[in-house]
Amino acid sequence: MNTALNDDDLILRAQRGEKEAYGLLVRAYMQPAYYSALALVGSHDEAMDLSQQAFIRAWMAIRKFEVGRRFFTWYYRILRNLCLNRLRDRAVQAAPMAMFDHAIDVADETQDPSAEADRALLRERVRKALGMLRPEEREIIVLRDFDGHSYAEIAELLECPLGTVMSRLYYARKHVKDMLEDLS
Repeated sequence: MNTALNDDDLILRAQRGEKEAYGLLVRAYMQPAYYSALALVGSHDEAMDLSQQAFIRAWMAIRKFEVGRRFFTWYYRILRNLCLNRLRDRAVQAAPMAMFDHAIDVADETQDPSAEADRALLRERVRKALGMLRPEEREIIVLRDFDGHSYAEIAELLECPLGTVMSRLYYARKHVKDMLEDLS
């Protein structure tokens, strides 16, 4: 089934005031919304709160949504702004996130305790480096390297040119690499 067509139908129904249709959209995008917020703010409770706030704001503005556009891209902009505002309000970097553990793990066929200790140390160093990034740097790394979005999708989500995405990702990765070298 084509998700865009299904989303368009649900959005049209939501724009007519059908809360059930909007509820189906929320259920469809609840998990990616939560993980996007978690990647930015680093807190389970804040991620839940902010993703729900963003869905409420999106509902309030659903009549302004242009059918034919991607719902999650539109919604993500609302969520992203709420998350960045929260980070500015608390004026501290997000704590390193445990959600990166699975993605940081290095494949190793052996059950060597020494290799396992090395992987645990690497996970901790990467988690620490990611936690030290500016939210915008962490966001672009998460979108590409952890969520697997294409460069074109990231450009759409962040409303910037493809070349800007590539440049930002390059410098964010370089920043992580430099921090990892400093942490060793």
